Order: sequence, then C-alpha cells, then structure tokens
Amino acid sequence: MFLTRRFKHCPSCGSPVEYRVPADDNRERATCTACASVHYENPINVVGTLPVWGDQVLLCKRAIEPRYGLWTLPAGFLELGETSAEGARRETDEEAGAQIELQNLYCVLNVVKVGQIHMYYRARLLSDRFDPGPESLEARLFREHEIPWDELAFRTVRETLQRFFEDRRLGREYLLHCADIG
Repeated sequence: MFLTRRFKHCPSCGSPVEYRVPADDNRERATCTACASVHYENPINVVGTLPVWGDQVLLCKRAIEPRYGLWTLPAGFLELGETSAEGARRETDEEAGAQIELQNLYCVLNVVKVGQIHMYYRARLLSDRFDPGPESLEARLFREHEIPWDELAFRTVRETLQRFFEDRRLGREYLLHCADIG
C-alpha cells in the first residue's frame, strides 16, 4: 500500500530528501541528500471519547473540514507532551465542552491507508450541558435509534458506536476492541 510521503526537504538543513533504505534498516526512509539525516514517518494518533449519559451517547457536529457538518465522537490529534487519556479528555472539552469521568480504553482502530491509529475511551458524562468549541457546530445526545448513521463523519466513529451498542445489548461492559479499517 502506498501512502503519501510527507518529506520533500530535510527538516534539519532544507536540502532535498531521497527515499531509500538506510544501511542499518529494512524500509525506505526520507534521507537527506546533503546532511544524511534520516527522517521517520510514523502513524498519527487520534484520541477521543465515547461519552455516555444514561442510554444516550454524545456526538458533535463538525464545524471544520474534513467532513464539515457531519457527526462525530469528540476526538482529535494527540499532542506532544500528553498521554492518550489526557488528549482524549482535552478533545472532549474542546469539541463538546463536556465534563466527563474518563473510563477504560474502549476501541483501538488502525486506519493504515491514512497512517492513523484512532483510540476511543469510554467516558461517563457528569452533566447533560455542553458548550461546544469552535470546531463543533453543535453537541447533542442521541439514543441508538436517533443516531444519524448516514451523517457520521468517519468510519471509525461508526465502528465504535456499533460495537458499543452491541456490547450494551449483550451485557458486555469492559471489552477492548481492536480492528483494522480498510
């Protein structure tokens, strides 16, 4: 599978890079043609929550691209200097203005095609009041039959919600789901 290569120029000196296999490696890396620095491209981590209030889940309507106007779980890119749990909490506050009690890691989804790993934590909402930030048009609670399934922004959101409602029906509460998204 071919992914878009991020590097055209060396972040260290600005010279062009070539993709080649370094002598002590087994895969192509961005290698500077001038200073010989090797630059690694690794997956991006997306972290978020599956916030629950009784029999409802919280979704946010996106106010940004990609997928403007579609519904998603509160999530975003993990920042340097924070744990995945801290990032999930921060994203939930930024996107939904929701107060939560963070629970167990619930879903890890590898989206190899775009070089991302999505991690969703279960979260218990402490209030049904929300104050969405600038990345969300709206934050709202949905029962399973109310979820706008055809208006979900990302397949990882759909997969997480489907697993959650199935687990709930089967009385399974503390599973960790891991899957690859094609």
